Amino acid sequence: MADDGPSSSANTAAPESPPMKENLRPMDSRLAELAESREELVGRVQGLKEELQNWRLKLDTQVKTYKNELSELKMSLNTELEKLKSEFQELRTTLEQQQDEVTSSLKGLGLQDLPKEVNLNESPRTAEQGETVQRRSFRPPPRILACR
Repeated sequence: MADDGPSSSANTAAPESPPMKENLRPMDSRLAELAESREELVGRVQGLKEELQNWRLKLDTQVKTYKNELSELKMSLNTELEKLKSEFQELRTTLEQQQDEVTSSLKGLGLQDLPKEVNLNESPRTAEQGETVQRRSFRPPPRILACR
């Protein structure tokens, strides 16, 4: 019986060894797969980080370009606006001068401007008679027209 004890222990220990090595092999291959997958994922993440940095740089460049273009357009529009204001003021001054010249010409011919409170659509009435006075249209002499 003493012999049966150690031999049964040896038999029991021997079969346990091979299954443990067999279990390690699938784990080793699985660890290798996981390490490879990890490396692949790290590479992809690094690639995505680089793409994101490049995209940000391009976006920053575009924003700067657009800001510069908008600044130039704003300056151009302000310059054009000032030019138009100046031209408008010149036109206003010229119109006022022409209006003054016409008024002077009419006064020189013995005609005066109608009072401002008179409505041009109404015909004036004489106080005594209550009759409507017909307005005569003014036509400048031909020589004045030829001068203008």
